[in-house]
Amino acid sequence: MDSLIERAARDLLNAHYAIALSGAGISTESGIPDFRGPSGIWTKNPDAERKAFHSYERFLNNPVKWWEESLSNSGLLGNLEKALPNSGHYALAELEKRGLLKCIITQNIDGLHEKALSKNILEYHGSILKLRCAKCTSRFSKYEFDLLKLRNENKLPPICPKCGGIIKTDTVAFGEPIPEDVARRSLEETWKCDLMLICGTSAVVYPFANLPRIARERSYPINNPHVTIIEVNAEPTPLTEEGISDYLLEGKTGDILPAIVLEIIRLSKSPDR
Repeated sequence: MDSLIERAARDLLNAHYAIALSGAGISTESGIPDFRGPSGIWTKNPDAERKAFHSYERFLNNPVKWWEESLSNSGLLGNLEKALPNSGHYALAELEKRGLLKCIITQNIDGLHEKALSKNILEYHGSILKLRCAKCTSRFSKYEFDLLKLRNENKLPPICPKCGGIIKTDTVAFGEPIPEDVARRSLEETWKCDLMLICGTSAVVYPFANLPRIARERSYPINNPHVTIIEVNAEPTPLTEEGISDYLLEGKTGDILPAIVLEIIRLSKSPDR
């Protein structure tokens, strides 16, 4: 493992444009349950998964009722706003601070990268801390609207002050398109990068799972610049088995990512690195 940590550190130091992809594996280390793991929410409660598949359809058909139901439910993941970043989140923020990481594209909706003070974050599936206009995609802090007051005054759904569109939560539901701005920028970052650091995601949920595969395709034909794809995951994934990633650092992101940062610091001080 030490040799792989050194290899990852050297690859990051030598990269011109490195980005990271993060998934549930980095958030579970902050106590946030996942959905499809052995003890996942949907594994234990298939009815909740079936209901989730129809959430966006219910929003389109009756946004007032959808908002009333949303405000009445505590949420399957509990109170995510109380969750705190872990050492993996802070390690990525440190890599960005050092200029070695240009962007984080995350599947997670918990806002923990933002809490860890990472700056350039693309929240592929949205954020529980934000609301988004379904028409113009403008985003707002959830605290910019007094949602309970709107419910009590029968003024749901909230209306976008910019275009008059209907506002929903920023989180992307099943059947809901990835917001165009995020989808476009994620592809742009994938095309620009020469290193992709995959942290805590097996990349089996699409279209997010296309990103490492698109990056790998850039290495062919042979005259195209090679993209180094590094996995930090608790176990091998389809990316490992299909040869999408160059190598796997197997273990917890909260252990491995800080170790990579420490190795980068050591190498940076070495005169013959």
